[in-house]
Amino acid sequence: MTRQIRTSPAACDQSLHQAYDTALLDLDGVVYAGGRAIGHAVESLAAARADGMHLAYVTNNALRTPEAVAEHLGALGIPTEAAEVITSAQAVARLIAEQVEPGSKVLVIGGEGLRVALRERGLVPVESADEEGLAAVVQGYGGPDLAWGRFAEASYAINRGVPWYASNTDLTIPGARGIAPGNGAAVEVVRIATGAEPQVAGKPLPPMHRETVLRTGAKRPLVVGDRLDTDIEGAFNGEVDSLLVLTGVTDAEQLLRAEPRHRPTYVDRDLRGLLAGQPEVVPAAEGFSCGGWTAVALNSGVLELSEDDEQDEQGEAGETGGQGPAGRAGLDPLDGLRALCAAAWTAAAEGVCTLDAAKALARLGFQ
Repeated sequence: MTRQIRTSPAACDQSLHQAYDTALLDLDGVVYAGGRAIGHAVESLAAARADGMHLAYVTNNALRTPEAVAEHLGALGIPTEAAEVITSAQAVARLIAEQVEPGSKVLVIGGEGLRVALRERGLVPVESADEEGLAAVVQGYGGPDLAWGRFAEASYAINRGVPWYASNTDLTIPGARGIAPGNGAAVEVVRIATGAEPQVAGKPLPPMHRETVLRTGAKRPLVVGDRLDTDIEGAFNGEVDSLLVLTGVTDAEQLLRAEPRHRPTYVDRDLRGLLAGQPEVVPAAEGFSCGGWTAVALNSGVLELSEDDEQDEQGEAGETGGQGPAGRAGLDPLDGLRALCAAAWTAAAEGVCTLDAAKALARLGFQ
């Protein structure tokens, strides 16, 4: 069956925390940044939980154990049980356990999160490629202090034919001081030395989504994230709805240029979006309208944005365009962005929008 291409953000009459039973939340860029809670995250999550929504925190970072992540969230004012944290270490451990014998030895290239997850699945983490009966090599983010020799250890085993698994392949990882190499960069090192390809479990691939659903029991989940290529694509692959929040790595221009698998169901500023419904984007004349804004893809290669009553006013003043100063009081720039998404995604269809949206985004304050 062919999946329908999303050409517009969706509407939701209910608040999202009432329309969905479980929020599958990414952490960095959504809940916290550089170890500190993002604005409105703590109170929004508390309100959603108090009203009956289940919360689960889903991370590609295999270094920390669920207990450590839960402790961190608790310190931020978000009470969390370890069972509410799902990591790529858990997903890859299940993937390995399904393919090797119980009690098998697995060479670990990474941190404690991997070791704990392997033991949970009845596997034996080891440190040397020379272990007899080695059944697998697993690689996950090991932090900045992971020794270079660990990549050599992995290579020795993989070059002898031992199956290779990776928790995730994120090339970078954000930190308090900036962007650093992630597990994907480390995987590239081993790939160069071996010519092999690992089986990967983390977002956006199906093993991570399956792990999350199995552990949460979610019936109608909503993926909440800030990254198009992991969070939103993971929701696309799992065929569930998603909410993109603009508190992390994705900006408005990247959103307009999203290919079909990277287009979220909903878009909002931050986690307050969980507590609200989502407005409808409707066809209007040659474009799309939302909340008093209309966006049109022009033949000149420009995305034009105007207020719904602006054209008449401009006609009287002898003006053209719709790219003037910010809109009248009461109009929400986010609705303008939603209208622009519809115009851009419709114009792009199965591809990537190449229309110039600079003036429209600047008008909304997104540039």
